Amino acid sequence: MLRLDIHAIDGAARAGEMTTRHGRVATPAFMPVGTHGSVKGLSVDDLIVTGSDCILGNTYHLYLRPGHELISRHGGLPAYTGWKRPMLTDSGGYQVFSLRDIAQIDDDGVTFQSHLDGSTHRFTPERVIEIQHALSPSIIMAFDECSPYPCERVNAEIAVNRTSHWLSRCVAEHARQLTDADTGPALFGIVQGSILADLRERSAAEVTDYDLPGFAIGGLSVGEPVEVMEEMLAVTTPLLPEDRPRYLMGVGYPDNLVMAVGYGIDMFDCVLPTRSARTGLVFTSTGPLVYRNAEYADDDRPLDPDCDCRVCQLHSRAYLRHLYKQNEITGIVLATYHNVWFYQDLMRQIRGAITAHEFTRFATEFLSTYRSGEQR
Repeated sequence: MLRLDIHAIDGAARAGEMTTRHGRVATPAFMPVGTHGSVKGLSVDDLIVTGSDCILGNTYHLYLRPGHELISRHGGLPAYTGWKRPMLTDSGGYQVFSLRDIAQIDDDGVTFQSHLDGSTHRFTPERVIEIQHALSPSIIMAFDECSPYPCERVNAEIAVNRTSHWLSRCVAEHARQLTDADTGPALFGIVQGSILADLRERSAAEVTDYDLPGFAIGGLSVGEPVEVMEEMLAVTTPLLPEDRPRYLMGVGYPDNLVMAVGYGIDMFDCVLPTRSARTGLVFTSTGPLVYRNAEYADDDRPLDPDCDCRVCQLHSRAYLRHLYKQNEITGIVLATYHNVWFYQDLMRQIRGAITAHEFTRFATEFLSTYRSGEQR
């Protein structure tokens, strides 16, 4: 169903290739988020040109609209969307638990109201696996309980208990959904534990007790300080199998990606590059740039002088700002393309640095320049 080949190691950082039933993914990899089956503002061709190998779809949203049954009738997400390449679907757990005010969580699952029309729905581990099999991506995620931040220890323990119990049910349902002739999607387990090292260690032990093709670290980047996130990565990542992909869920600032790769993380996803572009912010080699600001109204420089993307080769900050202020959709598309290119180019540079055994030097230089905030 899935294989990870490590080609180079530099410290704890790894560069390799993940083979899925829909193709290969160079690692470390950043997966743009296509919540509704589409990365906002970008076509399939755009994504391919940026170097995106794998994208993410959201089970919660696709279940509500257009419905997993309809997508299944069209051959699954790859055929339905035209993205006939590796794709990962999350479990929908994060979205459900973010709606805590209109959701009821118990040991069997979650009852929640649709944010679209208020209708009532029920997610259990079995139901979530059934939905994801109907979506038919390359990788599916187990149903887990994501602890908020801050979180009292008793609640974090409950979430770890449920995550482990629900994983056992996900594994059983996943096996039931497969047939002898069907390789099917690869199921990843998720480690929880909030910001408590002993709970992270316990959750990692319980989750990796299952012989799954990959493992994820969840429950970070939910409001905790970056230093705490790094501490939890230092505790958790070494406990995950070396021969399986390690996926840090929902972490997306460029400097955090570089930091996490240094602990041995192979996969990332985040809405940040696409969402930020729609708010008038792009990422550059010297840090974030709010291109909508008045100071760029007459600035003929590209968004990032060090960027080789087609947007930076053709257009100025002044033009992008003009489009944004006029609510022209083209401006959002161009900014989104640049951001996704920037992220994928960062991954390319990371993989090259690891292969050359120069990751520490690369990380130090990148972080120094990126955090300088000096726009050229």
